[in-house]
Amino acid sequence: MKTTTNAETACRYLEEAARLIREDPVRRGSLLTFGSAGQLVMTGDMHGHLRNFEKLQRFCNLEHSPGRMVILHELIHAEPEAPGAPDFSIDLLVRAAAWKCEFPDNVFFLQSNHELSQLRGHEITKGGRCVLADFERGVRERYGAEARQVLNAVNEYIAALPLAARLANGVFLSHSLPDAIDIDSFDLTIFERHPTMADLEPGGSAYSLVWGRFQSPELIEDFAARVGAELLIAGHTPQEMGYARIGRLFILASDHAHGVFLPIDLHRRYTADELERAIRKFVSVA
Repeated sequence: MKTTTNAETACRYLEEAARLIREDPVRRGSLLTFGSAGQLVMTGDMHGHLRNFEKLQRFCNLEHSPGRMVILHELIHAEPEAPGAPDFSIDLLVRAAAWKCEFPDNVFFLQSNHELSQLRGHEITKGGRCVLADFERGVRERYGAEARQVLNAVNEYIAALPLAARLANGVFLSHSLPDAIDIDSFDLTIFERHPTMADLEPGGSAYSLVWGRFQSPELIEDFAARVGAELLIAGHTPQEMGYARIGRLFILASDHAHGVFLPIDLHRRYTADELERAIRKFVSVA
């Protein structure tokens, strides 16, 4: 598939992906649940990194690997290569949506803080630039007069995203974990239902899940017990060397040259050491 598409095609991919996400057979409420057959590949934040996405597609080889699944999150809001340049991470989002349309039973997504901010129109400032404004400028440069229709389709896609995934082998996956200040008020029923508008705003449980960043070992143990998990995998916090491990939590990053992904065999349970040894770097994929 080409890196870019026309606006009509982009909208079709995004809107169809949103429908498939809402109707995923493995979804109940805001939680994806996977059994004990096959392999699931978990990624970290990708932020428009097309080269790593293409390597991920080659590794997954879904055309010939029907038992392999993949979870993506935080696809938009890239760091422009030149100061003042637009952000063209819409290209990755459309390609990922097209991948979902081609392999609806293999490609899955989770909600993230950048996608949620795009949906709610809550500007993020990073390195002195306005992230949402840069993204929307990139969409306008790609799609011209039809940019608004594409942005509406982006919002439909984001609104459909689930919050977390649970594997039968005891692994729990989400974009992040709530901060310590939010953990006691965190509403676990958020995973059993679709988020309300209040859940998505500051102070809401969906918001605190995707925005939390300061996880202590004690908080990680608390959250793992609350969700009944042996191991946790998240993204959100930048990792210069690709990943970090804090007790039973692994934080992955997929948005740079040292980025990683994590293939998880669903038929077996892992210790934290075994899961760490399974982490793969994108540079290892030809």
